[in-house]
Amino acid sequence: MKLNQHFLYHEVSGQAVIVPTGGADFHGLIQGNKTLSVIAECLKNDTTEEAIVDALCARFDGDRKDIEADVRDAVQRLREIGAIDE
Repeated sequence: MKLNQHFLYHEVSGQAVIVPTGGADFHGLIQGNKTLSVIAECLKNDTTEEAIVDALCARFDGDRKDIEADVRDAVQRLREIGAIDE
């Protein structure tokens, strides 16, 4: 999976921002914390949920099961708005 070409990722003052371009069906702005920032960075290239979890576990302290659940939720929300290509 990878971030859809109609969505751009930026980091502004430590906050993740994912912005749809004119070609996206979603009209809005996605803002998040450092966790979303890591997820979005991973999605710049073709990746898997497991690889995203690994990246988050390497960067942050936390229970792997909790991180897996958070990644599943975030990826599902991004899928729902069409921000992820499979």
